[in-house]
Order: sequence, then structure tokens, then C-alpha cells
Amino acid sequence: MRVLVVGGSGGIGAAFVELLCQRDDVSDILATFRLHEPTFFHSKVNWISLDPCSDSDVAKLCANAGQLDWVINAVGMLHSDSHGPEKTIKRFDADFMLQNMQANTVPTLLLAKYLDKNLKGVVNAKFATVSAKVGSITDNQLGGWVSYRASKAALNMALKTIAIEWRMRLPQVCVAALHPGTTDTALSKPFQANVPQGKLFTPAYSAHCMLQVLDTKTPEQSGRFWNWDGSELPW
Repeated sequence: MRVLVVGGSGGIGAAFVELLCQRDDVSDILATFRLHEPTFFHSKVNWISLDPCSDSDVAKLCANAGQLDWVINAVGMLHSDSHGPEKTIKRFDADFMLQNMQANTVPTLLLAKYLDKNLKGVVNAKFATVSAKVGSITDNQLGGWVSYRASKAALNMALKTIAIEWRMRLPQVCVAALHPGTTDTALSKPFQANVPQGKLFTPAYSAHCMLQVLDTKTPEQSGRFWNWDGSELPW
């Protein structure tokens, strides 16, 4: 297989890249980075600098990527240097909301916009994005974190919409939203104190579980939201 990992130098993205290198069924990995220079190198991996929110950057990447079997987008944000997720709507900031939408929603839409030729004709192709359970409208019982929740809910709607369109144009592709569980990365670092014992996953474990989920999914299951343990999550 030839696999594209967008955000391959981040916590979960880097774990995806390392695990995919260990698989005999993976021959080539295109991995992108932006803010964090890659620290892992392997003969299977070709690192590419990419702004995943740039239409022209993504168009160029897809034009040169060749045929792809799997696409995994691990790009995302929860907080910035100046803003954390809102505990109350009183803390809402429009610019921070737009940053969340830009990082968590836009890259997947741009990838889908340009990947038709790369995925066309591939048997049981996968197009997956790391989402978050807090983006589930049905599951939201606590409120708060409105910008992050809304951007992940928008991502989930985008994936569902892409899956519906691709049933006609790319019926062999399985589109999937993936929840990684709470993972020990820079994204979750400020919020780990309240995580129950045994529920904070290493990036390697989280990525391993999500790859296992993807291995089992078929085009007939396209357009659904999967937990790290393989259970289906409500939108």
C-alpha cells in the first residue's frame, strides 16, 4: 500500500508513520509536516512540507502524490499559546473559533477536493481523519469547549457529506472519522490531570488501535464515526 499521513510529525501523526513503516503491506509513506520538523526517518517515508490549510499547497501535494491506498489526516488543534478551550460561552472569542475551524475542519475538505485521481481505482481505499468524541452532538452532556466541539462537529459533517458524494464517484473508498481516545500529546497535556487512571493512551497505542479499526472497515461502512476500540459513535 501507499499511504499519505497529513500531520505526520505531530504526536499521533508521528505514531501513525512509525507503525505504518513496520507493516509488510505498506511500501511507501508520504508524510507531511508544518510547524514540527520530523525526527523519525525511514526508507519508506518521504517527508513533505505542507500547509494543510492552503488550497494551493494541498493541490500541489495531490498532483504529485500518485496513486494512494490510504489517506490519514492527523492535523488538529485544541488550544493555542493565548487561548484554551472555553469553560463557558462567556469566554468565546471569534478569532479562536476561526482558528479551530481552520485547523480541525478545512484540511480534510481540501484533501477531499483534490484526491479523486489519487484514490480512483484503488480497491478498498481509506480516507480517514482523526476527529474527537466531543464533536458528537448526541454525546454532548457537559457543554463547554464550544470552539473545539463545533469545529469537530463540522469536520464530522464534512466527512459524512464527502462519503455520500463519493458513493457515486469513488464507491471503493471508505470515509471514516476516528476518535483516538485521550492521548498523551501536546494537544491534551494541559487537561490530563482529570483523566482516569488507565485512560490516557500513548500515541503509539492510540495509533495502533485506529489502524486496527481502519483495517476492518469496508466501503459499505463509509461515512461513519468510529471509536478507538472499534465501536461506532453517534454523530
